[in-house]
Amino acid sequence: MARIVAADESPPFYSAELNSITSVSDSTLGQLLKNVSDVRKVSIGDETPVHESLNREDDYDLDRTVPFVLTFDNLTYNVSVRRKLNFRDLIPRRKTEDPELALTGRPNTKTLLNNISGETRDGEIMAVLGASGSGKSTLIDALANRIAKGSLKGTVKLNGETLQSRMLKVISAYVMQDDLLFPMLTVEETLMFAADFRLPRSLPKSKKKLRVQALIDQLGIRNAAKTIIGDEGHRGISGGERRRVSIGIDIIHDPILLFLDEPTSGLDSTSAFMVVKVLKRIAQSGSIVIMSIHQPSHRVLGLLDRLIFLSRGHTVYSGSPASLPRFFAEFGNPIPENENRTEFALDLIRELEVSAGGTRGLVEFNKKWQEMKKENNRQPPLTPPASPYPNLTLKEAIAASISRGKLVSGGESAAIPHGGGNATTTTLSVPAFANPFWIEIKTLTKRSMLNSRRQPEQFGMRVASVVITGFILATVFWRLDNSPKGVQERLGFFAFAMSTMFYTCAEALPVFLQERYIFMRETAYNAYRRSSYVLSHAIVSFPSLIFLSLAFAATTFWAVGLDGGPMGLLFYCLIILASFWSGSSFVTFISAIVPDVMLGFTIVVAILAYFLLFSGFFINRNRIPDYWIWFHYISLVKYPYEAVLQNEFSDATKCFVRGVQIFDNTPLGELPEVMKLRLLDTVSRSLGTTISSSTCLTTGDDILRLQGVTQLSKWNCLFVTVAFGFFFRILFYFCLLLGSKNKRR
Repeated sequence: MARIVAADESPPFYSAELNSITSVSDSTLGQLLKNVSDVRKVSIGDETPVHESLNREDDYDLDRTVPFVLTFDNLTYNVSVRRKLNFRDLIPRRKTEDPELALTGRPNTKTLLNNISGETRDGEIMAVLGASGSGKSTLIDALANRIAKGSLKGTVKLNGETLQSRMLKVISAYVMQDDLLFPMLTVEETLMFAADFRLPRSLPKSKKKLRVQALIDQLGIRNAAKTIIGDEGHRGISGGERRRVSIGIDIIHDPILLFLDEPTSGLDSTSAFMVVKVLKRIAQSGSIVIMSIHQPSHRVLGLLDRLIFLSRGHTVYSGSPASLPRFFAEFGNPIPENENRTEFALDLIRELEVSAGGTRGLVEFNKKWQEMKKENNRQPPLTPPASPYPNLTLKEAIAASISRGKLVSGGESAAIPHGGGNATTTTLSVPAFANPFWIEIKTLTKRSMLNSRRQPEQFGMRVASVVITGFILATVFWRLDNSPKGVQERLGFFAFAMSTMFYTCAEALPVFLQERYIFMRETAYNAYRRSSYVLSHAIVSFPSLIFLSLAFAATTFWAVGLDGGPMGLLFYCLIILASFWSGSSFVTFISAIVPDVMLGFTIVVAILAYFLLFSGFFINRNRIPDYWIWFHYISLVKYPYEAVLQNEFSDATKCFVRGVQIFDNTPLGELPEVMKLRLLDTVSRSLGTTISSSTCLTTGDDILRLQGVTQLSKWNCLFVTVAFGFFFRILFYFCLLLGSKNKRR
């Protein structure tokens, strides 16, 4: 366990420690860079820490951590309140000096945080408490840089330096309130994938596995390591274990700053205590832990180091748990001996909130009490005006922390020679992402395939729906002939078959909706690139599309009696695959812009119905009104429909209407054969030509021309369909890029 050194201490080896950070030899720095984490070699039974140096001459130096102090001053955050339109707004009002009040009768902004200040350091847990709506989660978001730049006023500094967004992403982690995990992965697999995403690329695979094993022990979930996470339909780990796994995912890279939004919410007392106990061990390893918590038990309170009580965006108490009794005693409301301190404080705050004066008196008393403490020197500030190490910049401190065992996502310390001799300076190299592009795609693909492979029922349902649909179509349109009725039935088969490809893809709508918040959590701190996720998503979905295409083609091509031979079958398979690809991409894009599954299905079904309407089957292109013709050209069904028509009717030597067949599909088709021949002879004499019962009157080219299929070849239609798929994947990427900032505005 790392020894915590107060910032205002002046140990006798202070200067030696500083020199060991800022000026070390190449050999010593190389040795320090091998210290990757305080993990145990559980798998081989070796109790020696992995980061332990082979040279044990300077053990005390490795056991100390570089101090980090987080301060935040005057954090203020206002949000706009939407004006509710009611009947009284329609009645003219007397003019006022304030135009906003003239419109709404009240200001249109609400203050969620009002001049919040505080400080904490490594080794400590700071807890933010308050009733619902007090601003707990907002303060955590403000400290974690999850509020859009420009909306938040005030400063957040680490070791006296303002934290940049990119640096904060590298050295911090944020644990959301909900447990967002892949249900079919085991605990060990979940943490291993997190290690692959967040740990430095220079760390060997074996060291990552050791880090995961050590983290499993640290989280106290060794017995559940081989158990799947589970969901409503699959039995998995318990709620408390899920919460600890969620924490483990975000601390896999041993962050310097750890933010948690109500990590004990929904847990029983014992599970909540175990979670906070894990957080205490994380803090003691050299991290700063800041969390919001609703109502901690007495045991949990004993693990907390600093408390901030909020009431409607104002600070009503800031200090240690031990100071609570004195604070409220001096305020005039002493805490009874046998009562939980935080419960008493929260109950009192709630009573004041509903009173006439509100908590204004408590807020003002807290300000005076804080000033009085400073005057009496009861609680000296954590930091002097300068950084804990006056000659050490924040980047150098982080680099020194990495060299002493902190993993930090993608961060690496390096030695730069300076001056003369063997003197070097420890500097920090922080890439935006821990891994290169192709490794991210490989890891994402492996994880998605593993999770999908353990849910075969989902893919089985898609295959079943495609095969059943193909079987029904095959039996309904069994062995169509080349008569005029056969032509009409072919047109109906192709229209329904091509639209089926797209409707079948709607079943993939919940896939991203289920992963959305996992994606947002992971990309918020640069676990991987959004473009990597988009490409991986396409790679994972494509093999199943190939299988579905072959299944549908094999079910319908020969049974319906389609033309074209082997090449016709090949193109038929390709256009079905292209349709599945385009439809899957379209549904994936829709899933990125809709909030829930039901709304997504409604939108997908409606748009696909419009695509089918304007595909050219129900109404010929030449008959579509000019003001709707644009919809015909953006219809996803149009291009595969025209492609299969050309694939079927492209043989110029094949005849579909001969002699008296010209009367089929008309009232004259009911006449006797003799009468049809007489009518055909009359038509022949009228036209001045000879038309016998064997004369070909309509070829495939004539059918294509009558259907308005004259603008693009079948291969061009195939290319357009494929291009639509890529187009919607690009739109999906931009939706993720613009819509997953995960920041308040």
